[in-house]
Amino acid sequence: MTLPGNPIGDRCAAVLPYDPSGPSAAPPGVDDAEFRLAMLEDVYEVAAGLEFVTAALVADPDGPADAESITWPGTPIVRDPAPAAAFAALHALGAHEAALIVPDAPDLPPLLLGKLFRALGSAPAAACQAADGNGLVALAARLPLPAWLAAALDEPGTAHGEPGTAHGGSGTVLDAPDALARLRAAAPRPGLVPQGPGWHRIRTPADLRFLDPGLEGWDNTRALLEGSPLR
Repeated sequence: MTLPGNPIGDRCAAVLPYDPSGPSAAPPGVDDAEFRLAMLEDVYEVAAGLEFVTAALVADPDGPADAESITWPGTPIVRDPAPAAAFAALHALGAHEAALIVPDAPDLPPLLLGKLFRALGSAPAAACQAADGNGLVALAARLPLPAWLAAALDEPGTAHGEPGTAHGGSGTVLDAPDALARLRAAAPRPGLVPQGPGWHRIRTPADLRFLDPGLEGWDNTRALLEGSPLR
């Protein structure tokens, strides 16, 4: 289900909801809920700053109520947190291309999202892979999704904490360490899910080392981390 109205343009970048029960990346002394919301807001601001792209928020009906408070008025809100359903909802609102972005990449450069959209000129989907087996940072796709991609996105994510995984908790297929390999294996032929430049996700306190104080943006997360060592 989606909120009525809120027509969007051809391209949309939607931020996925965070799991409040998942492992915390907040350092000692920083409130976990505030930290997750700050990262979510920074990712949303990245999406909102893209030219010729409508920013949207994917909200979990059972998730924190304050998540929607970080959006600008009129932002489309999709209440289908599963990736395939979220893509379908964005298509129903009018998007012909969309990117889903994880909520824990607060310093994501907008240029990387732009590269994913450009890749859709020659492929039905394109992915930005995360470092250290953290799944995907973003997945862009033409809409409507091809059946093979929708089916692959409907698969549950591997439970993190199993042998060979990086973190505890569970999530969608975008969180699986082998997310890109899964999507490529589902494709009917090679080359249908090209990989753009990778980035990183902030899922544990150890991941804070990836944040570069010299990089512009991520103001909300930066403010909460003031005085906390990143390395």
